Amino acid sequence: MTTQSLEAKAQALNEELEALDLAGRLAHIAGLDGRAVFTTSLGIEDQVITAAIGTNRLDIDVVTLATGRLFNETVALIDETEETYGIAIRRFHPEKADIEAYVAQYGMNGFYESVEARHACCGVRKLKPLARALEEASYWITGLRRGQSGNRATTPFAEADLERGLIKINPLADWDIEAIHAHVAAEAIPVNPLHNRGYPSIGCEPCTRAIKPGEPERAGRWWWENDEKRECGLHVADAASSIIPNASGAA
Repeated sequence: MTTQSLEAKAQALNEELEALDLAGRLAHIAGLDGRAVFTTSLGIEDQVITAAIGTNRLDIDVVTLATGRLFNETVALIDETEETYGIAIRRFHPEKADIEAYVAQYGMNGFYESVEARHACCGVRKLKPLARALEEASYWITGLRRGQSGNRATTPFAEADLERGLIKINPLADWDIEAIHAHVAAEAIPVNPLHNRGYPSIGCEPCTRAIKPGEPERAGRWWWENDEKRECGLHVADAASSIIPNASGAA
């Protein structure tokens, strides 16, 4: 598909999805030609999407990036979610050679020392596994919301991901955190217990802290860095990580 046709298709989908509710948005994507993949980090937004997929038995692949540095609570929630909804969540792990190359260059926790090292860690633990998870996918479903951070404030329901050659679907783009919590309570959706301990956004354990009163939702992510727009590179192109040159697989 050409860049122009991908962008046109994304724009049309964006308009179609706006008029639907969450279940309708997901069912619409599941009914299109092409593989649809939902990547879950097991955060509260992602649990809402997983519940909708599982409850409605939608033909959408659910996967997660098992980085090797997740909280124990997050790992346990994967199993609980599979059992609750009768679905399989496929785990994508980083390559051993990539981790070894990272540790040799930066040290196991070198991400604290520089933005370059942190991006490199996200590269081998998230971006490269993500690339495998999205192979042959036409649609990538995410839990992005406009209220999560300033640089996500204009998140559409559908957008062309030209780098990956697919369309990214954000079915919760217009949901606020109050609506998320109300839906979770009404549907008894299992969520990460860390949310009740001050972690609205949960990533890898060494890179996530609880937030303080009044801080933005994602203030606890990569908390030692000063850039307010910090990201891991999954959803923001200019935050794309540096891949270790000697690591296995394509850079």
